[in-house]
Amino acid sequence: MTLKDLKRFFVGPPLPNKSISREKLPVWKGLAIFSSDALSSVAYGPEEMIVMLMVGGTMMYEFAIPIGLAIIALVTIVSISYAQVAKANPGGGGSYSAAKTNIGEGPALLAAASLLVDYTLTVAVSVSAGTDALTSAFPELLPYHILVDLGVLFLVLMVINLRGVRESSSIFVFPTYAFVFGIIVTIIVGVFFAITGHQSTISNFQTSGGVVMNGFAIFLILRAFANGSSSMTGIEAISNGVPMFKKPEVKNAQKTTYLLAIILVTMLAGIIFLYVHYHFLPEADNTMLSQLAQTVFGRGLFYYYVQITTMLILYLAANTAYNGLPPLLALLAKDGYMPRYLSARGDRLSFSGGIIFLSFIAAIFMVAFDGHVDELISLYALGVFISFTIAQTSMVVHWKREKGRGWKTSAIINGFGAIITGIVVVVIIVAKFMLGAWIVVILIPVIMIWFFTVRKHYENMREQLRLPPENYDRIKLSPRGNNIVVVPVSGVSRIVENTIKYAKMISNDVRAFYVSVDENSSKEMVEKWKKWDPGIPLVVKYSPYRTVVEPILDYIDEIKKEKSPEDFITILIPEFETKRFWQRSLHNQTSWILRRYLVHEKDVVISVVPFQLKK
Repeated sequence: MTLKDLKRFFVGPPLPNKSISREKLPVWKGLAIFSSDALSSVAYGPEEMIVMLMVGGTMMYEFAIPIGLAIIALVTIVSISYAQVAKANPGGGGSYSAAKTNIGEGPALLAAASLLVDYTLTVAVSVSAGTDALTSAFPELLPYHILVDLGVLFLVLMVINLRGVRESSSIFVFPTYAFVFGIIVTIIVGVFFAITGHQSTISNFQTSGGVVMNGFAIFLILRAFANGSSSMTGIEAISNGVPMFKKPEVKNAQKTTYLLAIILVTMLAGIIFLYVHYHFLPEADNTMLSQLAQTVFGRGLFYYYVQITTMLILYLAANTAYNGLPPLLALLAKDGYMPRYLSARGDRLSFSGGIIFLSFIAAIFMVAFDGHVDELISLYALGVFISFTIAQTSMVVHWKREKGRGWKTSAIINGFGAIITGIVVVVIIVAKFMLGAWIVVILIPVIMIWFFTVRKHYENMREQLRLPPENYDRIKLSPRGNNIVVVPVSGVSRIVENTIKYAKMISNDVRAFYVSVDENSSKEMVEKWKKWDPGIPLVVKYSPYRTVVEPILDYIDEIKKEKSPEDFITILIPEFETKRFWQRSLHNQTSWILRRYLVHEKDVVISVVPFQLKK
């Protein structure tokens, strides 16, 4: 099987440009593909909030409900804000586009860098949390945690997304809605048991009367709020992918945002209430959601249904990043802040470069933190709240500039949201700085510097490649000068014969060049060349250190001294192409090394003359 066949097997046949309309998403599919991150966060966000409160003892439990209500209010404000962002930026790009249009390049790139970090961590956290859910039900898989993580990342998420939006959305719809169904049923049954007198799972559980509101307690509350706020990540993804919806794109994106907010608020409220009612505590290798499902249904069929759908949604939560980041990277690439190839659509009309880029960066995070959700979560949420703040600030400027009907109300909503999310940014930095947030604080400016560096490179390249008007007529004149062709050879073969034939077609000055490593090989090569007599001279250079590249570079320098300024030097590299891609690894890479070195030589043309092997 060739590399092309392998690619077709995993990714599928290429789609024509006209098929892009069929890749657009209706609301019910858009909700599944864009909301999996936000919805799945109910599986770990409330738990991480309680985990932090328990550092101060069970008496801190009483703050779980107020913190949960604050998070729910914040979800509502941010959801309304991003519905407005989608309307103001129908081309997608979310925070980046809103900031670029309204408040300038710097804030836009800050938002983009923040989202890049957040989406990458979304993938790392979601996949790791999914494996946690899997190992809670099947503890025998614990030793293989990181291998399961990487397998799901590359063999499932990356491959499915490379197959295109339409296929990935069809695959991910069922797990998303199955998870929502399982959680809603769990909440309904759990609340019914609660109001009908079901007893707490822990007796003599003290939750009030002993909390002293000192600096330590306040710090724990802030950190618990910061952990719980991870439930908000993913809300912005819909505004990044507005063009991916069916017409009318903006209205469908807004509907999806509101539906996401309603479902997320319902699930957060129900889960936090039940955690507090049943007084669940953190357990090693057993998540609180697992405890809740076991308490409500026992360790029966529906318990495993909740665990399996939770595992699937946590894995697929990463898909929100796969649909949010690649379009953002494409916009950045078009603006010159990321490599240009990230703006190109692949065979299946997805931004395949961005998908592969995201997969490898997320893998680095997972391996670096050994798949530990509690450590990854410390880096989480800061990036997205920075982008929240920038987006809402941008919208205040937008409404003030547009001054349409009801602009003051919209500006007040966005302004209030910007203040609240800005406060959350400060809280996360203070509460989580020593736990890992410092990495994000450093990483975001580094990414911004990278953006500016890439943009500067493209500007320099454009200036150097620009054709001045005075050169327009030069190409019409007859070219002057000669083409000196050098053919590096390692022996007498059909590959060399094929290359020399081509060399004679493009120049009258063709020279074969052979590097010898001992006297015997030199004599043998000279004798073979005389016997063959292809009609061109053979230049032999001895290499006492057995290197091939340096003698060729030295010979090029000699030619440069003798040639006129109008002359060109062409290096024709004979190269055979194996029938199967794996066979390439059985041969040395001399031709590749030569190209890498020679490409930096001025006034030297490097070309490969391939010879196809049939077997």
